[in-house]
Amino acid sequence: MKLTCTREQLNHAVQTVQKAIATKTPMQILTGIYLSAKNNQLELQATDYEIGITCTIEANIEEEGISVLSGKMFQEMVRHLSGDNVHIESSTEDRTVKITSNFAQFNLLCLPAEEFPVLKPLTHENVLSIKDNVLRDMIKKTIFACAIEDSRPIFTGALLEANNQNVTMVATNTHRLALKRDAIDSFEGLIKMIIPSKILNELARLLTSDIPFDVNISWQKNQVAFSFDNVYIVSRLIEGTFPEYQKVIPNDFVTIVTVNCDQFLDAVERVSLIARDGDYNVIKFSFKGNQITIHSNNPELGKASETIEADIKGNELDIAFNAKYVSDILKNVTTDELTFSLNTPLSPAAIQPLHDDQYIYIITPVRSN
Repeated sequence: MKLTCTREQLNHAVQTVQKAIATKTPMQILTGIYLSAKNNQLELQATDYEIGITCTIEANIEEEGISVLSGKMFQEMVRHLSGDNVHIESSTEDRTVKITSNFAQFNLLCLPAEEFPVLKPLTHENVLSIKDNVLRDMIKKTIFACAIEDSRPIFTGALLEANNQNVTMVATNTHRLALKRDAIDSFEGLIKMIIPSKILNELARLLTSDIPFDVNISWQKNQVAFSFDNVYIVSRLIEGTFPEYQKVIPNDFVTIVTVNCDQFLDAVERVSLIARDGDYNVIKFSFKGNQITIHSNNPELGKASETIEADIKGNELDIAFNAKYVSDILKNVTTDELTFSLNTPLSPAAIQPLHDDQYIYIITPVRSN
């Protein structure tokens, strides 16, 4: 292998695939980045068997070939190079790769390339195309509601559901649920798949273009793949049946509160300073008259309260929630105003952007003295 590429493109490719490098594994080959040079392109791959990422960049290929280098070292080395171009040349005799840029030169030992599980593209019998900004928005507005603990794997991913009219993403940890829906064109059929939050987070990290482009989603059996631009990501799906989320969403509410989103978020975050993670991470809401009063009480720190104006229709109500669960959704509402819909102190409540039925957040209250 012998090639020259730009440092900027190489660094972009390494940063793209590095999140799939295995960190805790007895298989040393999975700690590496696979390089394949052919057809005036350099392809980089990394995988930990749960997620695999491929990124392809342009390169001036003098000799085709493949190599696998330590992912951690290669990433750090490329990041610190100072030249505009990078020259990469492998030696089969001593199983090393020489990397030169400007006046710096590195000779890195290779891992056995024949042992690397090269990623193979999924067959494209099933394909859903969705604009990157739509997909990024759906991920951002739901993924925070996934469960962190993997004791119940089904809740550590998000459901992606599509028909010939809409695409929907739903995430829940059983205490809260976030649902975002959007319209799609040119798709026939019905799909339901549970995608691990890890791959969705990585996907959102890479979807940063200011100009919308198509992301092609393909799937087969227990795998899903996302392809766009020069990037290809493949992941295992989470097996199991996602709960019937429609049954969690109440049909009617007796109290409807309309409030300014920024003012509400600021007040919640200030009062939450007294609350802390653990037993006291709870804030109480009192909906009376045309005001919301927010309280927190931590025996180890003290008390806090704040009152803001709101339009309240229906019954007056006192209710308590996990402080983080409230602030998480408020950070993702992009309209000026939102509605907070409630029934009883122990019934699930709903938070939505005003006049937007495509995004809804269901939150379960906590018992409070």
